[in-house]
Amino acid sequence: MNRERLIFLTNDDSYRSKGFEAAIEVARHFGRVIAIAPEAPQSGMSQAITIYNPLRLRKVRDEEGVTVYALNGTPVDCVKMAFDYLLTNEKVDLAISGINHGSNAAINVLYSGTMGAAIEASFYNIPSIGLSLTDHDPDADFEGAVKYGVEIVGKVLEKGVSLPCCLNVNVPNIPLAEIKGVRISRQTRGFWREEFFLRTDPHGREYFWLTGGFQNAEPAAEESDEWALANGYVAVVPIKVDMTEYRQLEELELLL
Repeated sequence: MNRERLIFLTNDDSYRSKGFEAAIEVARHFGRVIAIAPEAPQSGMSQAITIYNPLRLRKVRDEEGVTVYALNGTPVDCVKMAFDYLLTNEKVDLAISGINHGSNAAINVLYSGTMGAAIEASFYNIPSIGLSLTDHDPDADFEGAVKYGVEIVGKVLEKGVSLPCCLNVNVPNIPLAEIKGVRISRQTRGFWREEFFLRTDPHGREYFWLTGGFQNAEPAAEESDEWALANGYVAVVPIKVDMTEYRQLEELELLL
């Protein structure tokens, strides 16, 4: 008798987001879904965890094949709560984080709560996939992201991948019919340059509002995820955690 697959699901836009509903649609194709997602949006939280405040877990949805919990913590808190508390007696086949409202390509992977959760899930020796759509609109069209999410998740489950495995999947914000396919890519080199706007509130107190833009250091690099997205492809980047700069090891041995 074949065991029904179990898919764990989380995100960083909260359990109320349209992207989270789209992720549930993806996950339901492959088995039973158990989700823990933040109570409130947690974008930009990366690998942050809650240390100085109590965590509260509550069930917000329970139906055939789908159970959803809300947690007043970060995306990584959600993953830890799942694997170190709620699912300790369960075998999870795959973790999905998303579908995020907005791109997590290039250096965004370092800041992203979506990818922070996906990376954390990979530590538990299961394949994990972060799914993102390059559209911040709360009412974004997730048709393309769902279609390609199902395709990619299906292949990972069917064919298997070496572990640890964490995939950063970004889908361009264009109509489904215009998406050209999937490109296996690398992370684009680039950085954010922020702008801080000084403003005054109605009480005369000064405050800052943060904005900025991404500076692509290699816009013509066809093997990069930003190039893939700009040219109508879904970008898939395998992510690793080891941040050692191996090229400098020998130099530092001589220097220090």
